[in-house]
Amino acid sequence: MFLRTDHGLELAGGTSALRFGRAPILSAPPSALRHRIESFDWAPDLGAAIGSRDWWRGLASCTALCAALWALSPGWDRPILSSVPAPLDGTALDEARSLSFGASALGATSGMRLAATSRVIPLADTPERPIVEATATLGSGIASALERTGVGAGEARQAAALVAGRVDPTELSPGTRLDVTLGRRDTPSRPRPLERLAFRARFDLGLEVVRAGGTLRLDAHPIAIDHTPLRIRGRVGASLYRAARAAGAPAKAVESYIRTVSGLVPMGQVGQDDRFDLIVEQARAATGEVQLGQLLYAGLEGRRDVRLVRWQEDGRTEWLDPKGVGERKGVMMWPVAARISSNFGWRVHPVLGFRRLHKGMDFAASYGSPIRATTDGRVVTAGRHGGYGNFVKLDHGGGLATGYGHMSRIIVSAGTRVARGQVIGYVGSTGLSTGPHLHYELWKNGVPVNPRSVAFATMQRLDGSELVRFRQLVGRLMAVAAR
Repeated sequence: MFLRTDHGLELAGGTSALRFGRAPILSAPPSALRHRIESFDWAPDLGAAIGSRDWWRGLASCTALCAALWALSPGWDRPILSSVPAPLDGTALDEARSLSFGASALGATSGMRLAATSRVIPLADTPERPIVEATATLGSGIASALERTGVGAGEARQAAALVAGRVDPTELSPGTRLDVTLGRRDTPSRPRPLERLAFRARFDLGLEVVRAGGTLRLDAHPIAIDHTPLRIRGRVGASLYRAARAAGAPAKAVESYIRTVSGLVPMGQVGQDDRFDLIVEQARAATGEVQLGQLLYAGLEGRRDVRLVRWQEDGRTEWLDPKGVGERKGVMMWPVAARISSNFGWRVHPVLGFRRLHKGMDFAASYGSPIRATTDGRVVTAGRHGGYGNFVKLDHGGGLATGYGHMSRIIVSAGTRVARGQVIGYVGSTGLSTGPHLHYELWKNGVPVNPRSVAFATMQRLDGSELVRFRQLVGRLMAVAAR
């Protein structure tokens, strides 16, 4: 058995003592004289232990060193000999000047400029550059931006007038970069002439004002734009928003996508393995710039499939499925702010004098009160209609329609679309009426029903030529390849 020690391995467990490794090195203890020399302080601190034995010894050592220095010095009146280089002249002086730095006291502006030689002749006047290229930023107008770069007021206004003849100045975005080229001027006291002005007026248009034959001319350079939409697909993962943003979708499009889809599928029910599919407006210029616009299509594949297409027509925006049908849920608003004077049901007609079914509701509103559409719809009838007097009928899709009678004035026409809350006419007393009021009716599949009993759930359905255009749009969107 072996034990590890500081000197190697030793055999343990027996009477013999065998040692492996290097033998210990024994050194003699240092002598007393060597110890005193090593521990002696040759330079005591004169600032500590003042008056002690060590302090006096240090003072004596310092005095002895100073005396030795005085004895070995050459003397105060004895000069120290040195050599001085010969002064330069002629060619040697010119070469030295060309390789030296000029001092600020001799006219140098930075202290790092090479000094001029004797052959340099100072100029009486500094010559100007024949062409000056500058960059300006559009602020309040073209003319003011050009004047800031040094163009004369007359030419600046002339260039601004040429630009205004091609584009509306209010359409120019502040901060637009202007590339300006100024020409040679006759005297330093006059402004430089404008030789060229180039900038991007719109995403698809570049303008250039150039001088030709002494006069300014405007050249327009249309920029080719590819309007192919951008389609982005991917897996939802832990966060639908972060996944869509990481895939390259703009923030506003993702927010619009979530608002649209959440109307049919709550975000809490969207699984990590579901796949999103969105299409965004895209304009790609031939020069390489890209602009992204509104969301055009919102799709979700998973536990519940969603396919919605953005449809804009007559100033309205709707989200419909590829068949042109869109469900809209909510509560119908009352058509006029007034009390109800007569409900739906059987009653004695106030003019005819016999009992008959009152197919709607009467609102006792003052003459001229605005009448509003209870929900989005299309105007089917707008005009005189028997005992209803001035009458408007709206089709809301899904078999629902509303009617508004006894109007004093109608401000919509047949065939147009109206939005919820839009004014369609004013309260009057036309037709079989005993006073100013609004007669309001609701039909479901052509049958009059009590407006109070209908929970509003309409289906917006496209038809005719509008449905044809919508299907063409869906076909173009579905043909877009995903990125």
